[in-house]
Amino acid sequence: MKGRGMHLKVQTPRLKAYASSSSVRDFGGRNMNQAKIGTMVNGSNCYNDPKLLHQKKAAIRLAGPSKFQVIADFDNTLTKFWVDGYRGQSSHALLQQENPEYNAKRDELFNYYHPIEYDPQIPVDEKTKLMEEWWGKTHGLLIEGGLTYDAIRNSVASAVIAFREGVVELFEFLEERDIPVLIFSAGLADIIEEVLRQKLHRTFKNVKIVSNRMKFDQNGNLVSFTGKLIHSLNKNEHALDMAASLHDHLGEVDDQLIDSASVKKRTNVLLLGDHMGDLRMSDGLDYETRISVGFLNHNIENSLDSYRKGFDIVYLDDAPMTGVVKLVSELFSPASD
Repeated sequence: MKGRGMHLKVQTPRLKAYASSSSVRDFGGRNMNQAKIGTMVNGSNCYNDPKLLHQKKAAIRLAGPSKFQVIADFDNTLTKFWVDGYRGQSSHALLQQENPEYNAKRDELFNYYHPIEYDPQIPVDEKTKLMEEWWGKTHGLLIEGGLTYDAIRNSVASAVIAFREGVVELFEFLEERDIPVLIFSAGLADIIEEVLRQKLHRTFKNVKIVSNRMKFDQNGNLVSFTGKLIHSLNKNEHALDMAASLHDHLGEVDDQLIDSASVKKRTNVLLLGDHMGDLRMSDGLDYETRISVGFLNHNIENSLDSYRKGFDIVYLDDAPMTGVVKLVSELFSPASD
């Protein structure tokens, strides 16, 4: 579960992009001997192979918006890593139960499992089992501790969480062109929806949320979770079966709901994430062209090499979403195209 929010101001160095001499891989997965080959560093972002990126953009532009979709992680991707100097909270971490004993128990789990989640030395298979264990225990504590929907509303209202600059513009641009946005999150769908309500004060007809969803009784008490458990390392398009339209839960009717079949026909993908596991969000989609964008928010020196190997574009230092807005504008502008 991504970064637990802390109400302490922390001073950390803002590292800028750089190219090391370690081995990297280009967009097609081919090994490259030196980082300087095909890698371009520009301010707070880096491109592995500008020529191939140009080719991908041309292919997506030629196919048009009807073949395109965006798959995005939520925590620390659509939302900021830092909020007014404070560590931003995730959709899991912002939640405060009425019984503080259970908040403490979830904190203990965080302190144990969170270092494991980001440890590059632990094999993925082993780490995946540990993430399943962590998420399962946490969900059990939420039920056992008597979580209510009122607690969710109150938690979001007081949370240290904010969207990156440019997210609203991105959603608006895509909505105008009927391009679906699938928000894949290892967090909690009910909390994500509440964050959208309270922080953006609007909805978007093209947005779907694929995340862990709660089931409440008639009194607003959490009784169970529905669907397959989604954690940081197993998010992929197989989870579309449990996806729900945001408008369904906000009481709005939309006649053009995005279903799994139509999504799979959109074979050009823009993938947005902040975790190496986010690259697997498109595993269930037989895509033709994919541009992957990674937001590397912390531990930059130790993680940049692996992020460059995995993502086509890497943004550093908790960058705004404006670079992505520029990217999609280059692909599909003006709206009549």
